[in-house]
Amino acid sequence: MKPLPAPDALVEPDFAAERKRLREAALRARQAMPAALRETLTGRMSAHLDELMAALQPLRLGFCWPYRAEPDLRAWVTHWLAAHPGRVAALPVVLERNAAMVFRAWRPGEPMPLDRHGIPHPAQGEALVPDVVLVPLNAFDARGYRLGYGGGYFDRTLAGMDTVAVGVGFEIGRVPSTLPQCHDKPMAWIVTEAGAAPAQR
Repeated sequence: MKPLPAPDALVEPDFAAERKRLREAALRARQAMPAALRETLTGRMSAHLDELMAALQPLRLGFCWPYRAEPDLRAWVTHWLAAHPGRVAALPVVLERNAAMVFRAWRPGEPMPLDRHGIPHPAQGEALVPDVVLVPLNAFDARGYRLGYGGGYFDRTLAGMDTVAVGVGFEIGRVPSTLPQCHDKPMAWIVTEAGAAPAQR
């Protein structure tokens, strides 16, 4: 009889196919939403972000350029910056594949080149560590786990960064479980159009 593996050699179940299905279903549902509805829901989300940022009080805020019908938080970030002269907003930059991203300062209106995914990014500037990072959500669950686009960029970045991760997305992407893997890092907070809530532990 073949011996059983040692406990530390046990491999977690392979949920790759189901996670892919959840990711693609969330993307389809979000991209099918009318633009006017996404704008309305983003406005509600922005009000909840106001309350959460008032509690967290970050001076350096990381966020993402909207991609594939994600919530467009650029106007909200611009307002957040203007409310306090000491605040800094930053965007993630992919320097190489299979590596952590860096964040560089962003200012409204500054020209930016496109990365290989067609997403604008600051081409120059020193790397900084945001106090809070707004992380886009495709599918997500109440425990704070999320499914991005499958590249693992945010997992690698957040694993080596002392910051508060706040997941931002539409309720349409909420699922009972994202079937998280051992390397997945949960969000500290989840913010949708329905409200802001700490991740359940």
